[in-house]
Amino acid sequence: MAMHNSKSALVIVDVQYDFLPGGALAVSDGDQIVPIINSIQEKFELIIATQDWHPVDHQSFAANHEGKNPGELIDLHGLTQVLWPVHCVQFTKGAQFSSDLNQSQWEDIFQKGTNPEVDSYSGFFDNARRGDTGLGKFLEDIGVEKVYVCGLAQDYCVKFTSMDSKSLGFETYLITDATKPVNLKAEDGDVALKEMQDAGIHLITSKDL
Repeated sequence: MAMHNSKSALVIVDVQYDFLPGGALAVSDGDQIVPIINSIQEKFELIIATQDWHPVDHQSFAANHEGKNPGELIDLHGLTQVLWPVHCVQFTKGAQFSSDLNQSQWEDIFQKGTNPEVDSYSGFFDNARRGDTGLGKFLEDIGVEKVYVCGLAQDYCVKFTSMDSKSLGFETYLITDATKPVNLKAEDGDVALKEMQDAGIHLITSKDL
């Protein structure tokens, strides 16, 4: 039985094959959060998912920049851009949600990263904050006050989704045992947790729900 009413939303970020072990941009142990996410879904009436959904010519892909490798930084229209392996390309297996993830209660899916000229870590806005997925208005229109975030990866899409949620005025919670970092640098995950905590995001575990 749902314990969190419609004023609370669970936002599941990017639990897609390319971010899971064996995927193009695999998060170490990313598959271990799937059973946790499944177990907490029953506690929410309102569940939303975000989906990385890139065109093949996306400018965040190292393969689209001659001589560049994943992990390198470039300037992309005035923004510092980490270059990534080709991942979560529209209509490919890698962009699909894990088949182990229960999707039966999802209210909606918000796709991001569709503009080839700008990356989009957050489920709310692109990295330039010019493009809007509509998630913020959707939650606001139905009276959501609290947003609980989980998924992949803790130090990128989960962090930026949580930070934007907080900036939009939602009381925001990160479910720390239902996320994993990609850790381009070993400390990135821990740094992200501190950034979120410093921004006023509540760090909780699934047992606190």
